[in-house]
This record gives sequence, structure tokens and C-alpha cells, in this order.
Amino acid sequence: MKSRTRARALALQVLYEVDLTDHLPGEVFNQCLEEQRAEHQNDLSEDLVEFAHQIIFGVIPLAAKLDDVIAEYAPEWPFDQIAAIDRNILRIAVWEFAVAGITPLKVAINEAVELAKTFGSDTAPRFVNGVLGSLADHQHIIAQQLKKGS
Repeated sequence: MKSRTRARALALQVLYEVDLTDHLPGEVFNQCLEEQRAEHQNDLSEDLVEFAHQIIFGVIPLAAKLDDVIAEYAPEWPFDQIAAIDRNILRIAVWEFAVAGITPLKVAINEAVELAKTFGSDTAPRFVNGVLGSLADHQHIIAQQLKKGS
């Protein structure tokens, strides 16, 4: 797994736990970093740890707005039926290309599909690709909507 993909995976792990529990994001982030270091799995540079941190603390305050945008522009997938892991993968991708503007659209989609292959169900990669493909057609409108609210 590429290093930025590993940083996204760390962010996904934190977002997933925070989404399903009342745990504080900062504590979950620190715990995940400690666990990875203890298992000698974390060879992320400080820049990549910061990248994961940006994703986490960029997505969390906008989660409801990200969810609304995903539901609006991909109505063929009822949002309340999306698995928690897939929901957080979608949030990360949309935040990266529409809010932060740090990742080109195609790269964000490819990275999201890679996360879905690793962490999602067998059908998750195709699902994530389909939803993000629907959103891609409205990239600039979505960016404007989300930046107004951030």
C-alpha cells in the first residue's frame, strides 16, 4: 500500500470508530497511532501523520453536509443503507476533492476504491466507484456547496 494510501487508511480507521461510537476523535487518533507503532506497522512520516490528521479533522465537522451532498447527487443509493465503512470512504474522497482541493478527482476516486478493496465488502469497490462517478459530474457545484458551509 502506498504511503498516502496508508495515511488515508489510518484516517478511515479513526473516522469509522468515531462514526460508530461516542469516542473523541483526538483520543482515537492517538490510540491508533500508538497501536500501529507498537505493532511496528506505522512507518508514516510526520507529513503523512499530518495528512491523516487533516482528513479526520476536515471530515468530522462537515460529515452531515458531506452526507447530504452524497445523498443529493447519488440518489439511486439510499444513504441510510450505506455501510459505515463505505460511508466514511465516500466522505474522505469528497472532502479531499471538493473541500480541501488537495487531491485531483480521479486520484480521489482511485484511492477510495483502493480503500474499499481493502476494508469493504466484495461489492464495496464497485459501489464506491459508482457513487463517486455520479458525484464527479457535479464536482464544481459540490465544491461550492461544501465550501459555503465550511
